Amino acid sequence: MKVVETSLPGVIIIEPAVFGDQRGFFMETFNRRRFAELVGYDVDFVQDNHSKSVKHVLRGLHYQVQQAQGKLVRVVRGEVFDVAVDIRKTSPHFGRWFGTTLSEENKRMLWVPPGFAHGFLVTSDSCEFLYKTTDYWAPHFERSICWNDPTLKITWPLDGEPLLSGKDRDAPQLSEAEVYP
Repeated sequence: MKVVETSLPGVIIIEPAVFGDQRGFFMETFNRRRFAELVGYDVDFVQDNHSKSVKHVLRGLHYQVQQAQGKLVRVVRGEVFDVAVDIRKTSPHFGRWFGTTLSEENKRMLWVPPGFAHGFLVTSDSCEFLYKTTDYWAPHFERSICWNDPTLKITWPLDGEPLLSGKDRDAPQLSEAEVYP
């Protein structure tokens, strides 16, 4: 596995070793010991999630104010533009974002530690998205930040309007959102 540092300390891209031939390929997607070496501490994943979405679906920017979740995300079918936003009020990087393309072709994974909001835009016809979380989903602690918040200035690769859930359409801007201390 190879680690690619990003502009947000703690958020990393992981490029797994892929072994392929005419039969297909094999890759290790998670190894607890190796992952701890990559991020610098032991991580206990407690839940795996799988979503399927069509082109122009934008999910996010999501986080939980308690039971904060770290997420190890990847795409198994299709392609997304994936975004992490630092929402730790005391962080020198508060309000900064990082985005990258994750796809079935590049097989990259993104580690989004607790303290960050996360979202993605489907850029292929459809997409299947997998993610491991470090805490359980807690709907009463779940929050969202507006995907097009003018202070964040995220450059989503989108022509026109995205397909949003009601929760994401009505999400507050960062200045009004409940964030981490």
